[in-house]
Amino acid sequence: MKRFPLVAGMMLAGLFARAQATKAPAYPLITHNPYFSIWSFSDDLAESTTRHWTGKDQSLLGLIKVDGTVYRFMGKESAEYKTVLAAANETPYTCKYTEADPGKDWADAKFDDSAWKTGTAPFSNEKAAAKTLWTSRDIWVRRTFTIDELNFNKLSLRLHHDDEAEVYLNGEKINEQGGANGDLQYFKLSDEAVSKLKKGENVLALHCTNTGGGAWLDAGLADELKPTDHAALETAKQTSVTLNATQTTYTFTAGKADLQLTFTSPLLMNDLSVLSRPVSYISYKVKSNDGKSHDVKVYLGASADVARNTPDQAVTTKQYTTGTLSVLKAGTVEQPLLQKKGDDVRIDWGYMYVAVPKTTNAQQYVSTSKQSVNSFFSGDTKSAETEGKSLVLNTVIPFGKVGAAPVEKFLELGYDDINPVQYFHTNLKPWWQTAETKTIEQVLAKAAVEYPAILKKCAAFNTSMYKDAQAAGGTDYAKLCVLAYRQAIAAHILVKSPQGEVLFLSKENFSNGSINTVDVTYPSAPLFLLYNPKLMEGMLNGIFYFSESGKFAHDFAAHDLGTYPLANGQTYGEGMPVEESGNMLALTAAIVKANGNNPEYAKKHWKILTTWTNYLAKEGLDPANQLCTDDFAGHLARNANLSAKAIVGIGCYAHLADLMGQKEVAAKYRAMAKEMVAKWMQMADAGDHYSLVFDKKDTWSQKYNIIWDKILKLDLFPQSVYDREVKFYLTKQQKYGIPLDSRKTYTKSDWIIWTATLAKDRSDFEALANPVYKYAMETPTRVPMSDWYETTNGKQVGFQARSVVGGYFIKLLQQKWSVK
Repeated sequence: MKRFPLVAGMMLAGLFARAQATKAPAYPLITHNPYFSIWSFSDDLAESTTRHWTGKDQSLLGLIKVDGTVYRFMGKESAEYKTVLAAANETPYTCKYTEADPGKDWADAKFDDSAWKTGTAPFSNEKAAAKTLWTSRDIWVRRTFTIDELNFNKLSLRLHHDDEAEVYLNGEKINEQGGANGDLQYFKLSDEAVSKLKKGENVLALHCTNTGGGAWLDAGLADELKPTDHAALETAKQTSVTLNATQTTYTFTAGKADLQLTFTSPLLMNDLSVLSRPVSYISYKVKSNDGKSHDVKVYLGASADVARNTPDQAVTTKQYTTGTLSVLKAGTVEQPLLQKKGDDVRIDWGYMYVAVPKTTNAQQYVSTSKQSVNSFFSGDTKSAETEGKSLVLNTVIPFGKVGAAPVEKFLELGYDDINPVQYFHTNLKPWWQTAETKTIEQVLAKAAVEYPAILKKCAAFNTSMYKDAQAAGGTDYAKLCVLAYRQAIAAHILVKSPQGEVLFLSKENFSNGSINTVDVTYPSAPLFLLYNPKLMEGMLNGIFYFSESGKFAHDFAAHDLGTYPLANGQTYGEGMPVEESGNMLALTAAIVKANGNNPEYAKKHWKILTTWTNYLAKEGLDPANQLCTDDFAGHLARNANLSAKAIVGIGCYAHLADLMGQKEVAAKYRAMAKEMVAKWMQMADAGDHYSLVFDKKDTWSQKYNIIWDKILKLDLFPQSVYDREVKFYLTKQQKYGIPLDSRKTYTKSDWIIWTATLAKDRSDFEALANPVYKYAMETPTRVPMSDWYETTNGKQVGFQARSVVGGYFIKLLQQKWSVK
């Protein structure tokens, strides 16, 4: 039997032993773009169901059979539910509602709601989706329903709320939620809450408050079914987990056999053809651990949830072969191409693929989720289902008799999203689709052929990136960069604009779902400036086009291009004029620096850069009451850190003018920036530090924006500013880092690393930066790394899986550029 050779990086056991992070808030498994992104949220891979970064189940189940005994090493079977009271996504229902405060006792079962209006759920201010339009601030809803049977396993409330909601059952409050949750989620009810149900007529009463933006209310009840009892299913013992920049590797003992499981998402930024491939490898390396040979098979069950937004969407599947591969395919029956936008949303168009080389002699078949595990026990590999709501793509890989010598095999998990995004009302094709490569089958085949070479490149990059980061900022810093690498890249999609330009568009994950947000691009930039400035250009090109085309008719830069995946123009409620204009100027200067001080990119956009600079010259020194990137902290006038950004932006413009040979322009704007610095130092002077708000000496903030003055060597702020600030920050340290500013004890981890990079001494950098790694290791919030957390206890405040962690690479960028 032909086997793919063991790659060099995987033969060097010592390499994995000495390098990289070994723990994470959540573990990246499949990481390509905002829709194709699967994680483990627990330290033990078999402890929980694998999930999309939003937290919704996207189950990958891993089993190994050793001499007939079956062990589970990855994931858990997803919970299944039986509808008790349908929500509107299953069956639209009528109920009573009012938008005027009904006073007390409105939730009681016997309350007289005859004067209320009658409406059909869901209630929303989205005209296209609402059955009943709700545009006021508050809504009160009463739903009367009948229950005939009270025998439940684990009853849950299904609730979609936007924003704050409180839920009552027969007059008793059973649930209360803040904010908005994006779609119908399950909230397990307490025994006390369940006891409020009675046979016959019941009343579910809800109050929801729309605090701004979208509005939605829908609810139902569902009972979690008891899991299938697999009496003979054992759990493999996980013995290690190792993270590298492009890989996550686990090791297990399963009886008389050892298994090494490696997930490789080859996000190699120096090769856009590889980077853009939506294909990850899952590699299995098996050997005997007792000196004898054993019969081994490995199983992967990939849930069709990977290809749909919600579990109620029907999917269709197909099993087929190509010239070199055996393939399973699944996607929704509906295929609503680019019809959903928002934050807590998963893709429900296009198709997922599980592919394995024919030479592996794997068995592939489709089953229901209930049948999947039992099918591996029984060896029944005939596809019993092709369409339904609870389907699994199953692959069984036979290893035959395995002895002490490791045997390695792999499969591929891929996704064809057909049209990833819409860009100013044009549906774009994926980057990988070219005149030569037209189908996902061609991509899968090429990826399989290149498997040994790609893994070798990944191993080399893992080592070099870690070594460079360790030299720049120490071991904790290097491990932090490892945690950030795949997360930052996979929050983007790579496409080509109708004008032929690179577009590398971010999604503002777990925030508001904006696409190509400038103040998300800004903190993430260091990673991409380091490894491929073309991707950095791809993060700015759409914003430049938005203004230069006249579609954004303002003298400052836009905040975003829309709501992912629709990049049709800004959808954020208000702009951040100083913030985004300063960001675009600094990043353009950084691109020019990364391109060897070739000013061509700036020259291409010089007219709009001049417009933005003049806006900063007028409005930037003492900003009005407006938002900055830390918009969660609210509006703030006279923001010294925002002012510093404006000054640096003007300094960047002067620097670019100088590179372009415009000496008089350069001198004018440099003199302006230097004069602004002198005024800034006077207005922000608070003795032992510089204030957050001008003239308020009792305020302070991290001045992360001045880092570009240092990195680009603009020589605007004197060294004394850096020294004074760093010394002050060291007095404000909490257990998990420096708070963002004097208003709260929460922080942003990307800004901490930027702030730490202001330090001239390595010891000060590590003192400021290492608590961020401590947070990553000790946070009780197990999600893809949050950048907004409490410095006192390490708990997530908001945000997760965002690209801004690419900002951790700023120390490495500074180190690289300082030696040029």
